[in-house]
Amino acid sequence: MIVERAYAHLSSYDEERWPWSVPCVRQLLDEGLRFTAPVTFLVGENGSGKSTLVEALAEGFGLDSYGGSHDWRYASPRAKSALGERMRFDAAPGRGRRMATNWSARKGFFLRAETALDALDREGFSPDSVSHGEGFLAAFRGKFLHTGLYVLDEPEAALSFSSCLELIGHIDRLAKEGGQVICATHSPLLTALPGADIIEVGEHGMRRVAWGELGVVDHWRRYLADPHVCLRHIVEP
Repeated sequence: MIVERAYAHLSSYDEERWPWSVPCVRQLLDEGLRFTAPVTFLVGENGSGKSTLVEALAEGFGLDSYGGSHDWRYASPRAKSALGERMRFDAAPGRGRRMATNWSARKGFFLRAETALDALDREGFSPDSVSHGEGFLAAFRGKFLHTGLYVLDEPEAALSFSSCLELIGHIDRLAKEGGQVICATHSPLLTALPGADIIEVGEHGMRRVAWGELGVVDHWRRYLADPHVCLRHIVEP
């Protein structure tokens, strides 16, 4: 583990204004977010705030919101988000505290789907010569090597079923070697990783759930069992 808790304090804020209007952000301000396992998945519908959270977590750790490794800071002129500039951490003993107090000791990587191609090109993975998914896998193979904090925003976006399984293997290895992964995802495949902590994000804010209790898992089960039951309400005859 690298960090045990994330939090942000504001003396006052407008609950009608983004990002403070997002329920999970308000809960973070009120309670903080405690990490109880080396791998944490944030799962929720589009607009639930999970990407807002992971971006702020990456920024709080010193990773560029544009994406990339800790060695490539501020590739984009974009300023930190309102939440990211206020994000603070309680570091875990050992490696976590060393990284918190020593910039040169800090290791990490932020991968976000929408800027991944540019970030990967900057890191030398030449996405023009490979497919989008192969570029992602090259980054996982080449950058998921050191103990650090790895923040991922929907990494499954470019990956096939078998590639997602490979990613699970990379995440599991990192966790067992002392690293920490925080991942926003829609994937029931990734979230099935044994031992991972799963936090469901939505109008309720944030709550910990078991894999089998996830709404996305139930939806996929129902759809795969009989696609026509769902599609008859969507596709015109």
